[in-house]
Amino acid sequence: MIEKFSDPILVSKTYLPDKLKFDALTEQLWKSRWLTNNGYFHNEFSEKLKQFLRVSNLTLFTNGTLALDIAIKAFKLKGEIITTPFTFVATAHAISLNNIKPVFCDIELNTFNIDPNKIESLITENTSAILPVHVFGNPCAIDQIQKIADKYRLKVIYDAAHAFNVFIDGKSIVEFGDASMLSFHATKVFHTIEGGALVYPNSELEKIFYLYKNFGIENEDVISMVGTNAKMNEFQAIMGLLNLEIVEDEIMKRKNIVDRYKRNLDNVAGISYIKDIPNVKHNWAYFPILVEQDKFGYSRDELYNKLKDYNVFARKYFYPLCSNIEPYRNMAKTDLSNANYVAQRVMTLPLYGELSLVDVDKICLIIDSIRKK
Repeated sequence: MIEKFSDPILVSKTYLPDKLKFDALTEQLWKSRWLTNNGYFHNEFSEKLKQFLRVSNLTLFTNGTLALDIAIKAFKLKGEIITTPFTFVATAHAISLNNIKPVFCDIELNTFNIDPNKIESLITENTSAILPVHVFGNPCAIDQIQKIADKYRLKVIYDAAHAFNVFIDGKSIVEFGDASMLSFHATKVFHTIEGGALVYPNSELEKIFYLYKNFGIENEDVISMVGTNAKMNEFQAIMGLLNLEIVEDEIMKRKNIVDRYKRNLDNVAGISYIKDIPNVKHNWAYFPILVEQDKFGYSRDELYNKLKDYNVFARKYFYPLCSNIEPYRNMAKTDLSNANYVAQRVMTLPLYGELSLVDVDKICLIIDSIRKK
């Protein structure tokens, strides 16, 4: 009989920088009283982040959702945008909030990403863009997607919320498409408490993104357009600066944990996981598994609930599909059989740098003990 954990093992746990370093930097804010509006730390963080990611153009935002919303506005998109239903609701909401219809495309079973072979059939005269998601940090089929976009003159905006510090063939994943959105939410592999960014190849977009996130204000006398308030503040920027110093260590810890999960679960019938992609530097932001009831003996939901009895809290992520939630349920449906298949079986296991390998071993033993032999 395996005893349950004395303290809850949560699906994620936010890491924090050295408190003395954070206090030292925030002390400067108490002296300057400059807390937002392109302060010193905001500008320093922006430059260091560009260097870290090896990109040329980057704009910071208060969160990733507003960054995505503003990218859609800046490109003046309308009509319909093709995206994936297997994503966090913010992806679909950013489209809908711009009075654009999200058209859901099915996913690949080996990556959980949008299936490029099914995009073209969904393009109509109303389609203005493709919005793929690098799900769990796994790169989409970027070359194939770009060929389709070029053929139909569509914009490509990537939701790269999970893909911080992911590289493919030595190039940052956020360098592809017309723009990529990064999320720096506290649960992400890199965070600024809340926060986000847009990365883009066209430097002329910098001004328009700035105007959109700052009420359309060009200077104290000129407000040239309608904008919103999506500026990153100085506390967020300080958190980002300090977390940049330790994020590589956090990622390596996660890699070791994921490797341990894989080694332990490889021989557990009914449990499978996404394989690493060749030529990709992964960030191991999440560890999703699929639970096959016919082989494991219990459904995903049953395993999810039984793990709670051991004080282990996984997450059914992404479930439900965007296409099955109330705002989008009554839209005309495309064939989403793969997405529905994954959504009914997927579960992300606890993953964060402080999780010990001993605890990982115990979680896997619990899963194997639950399985019907």
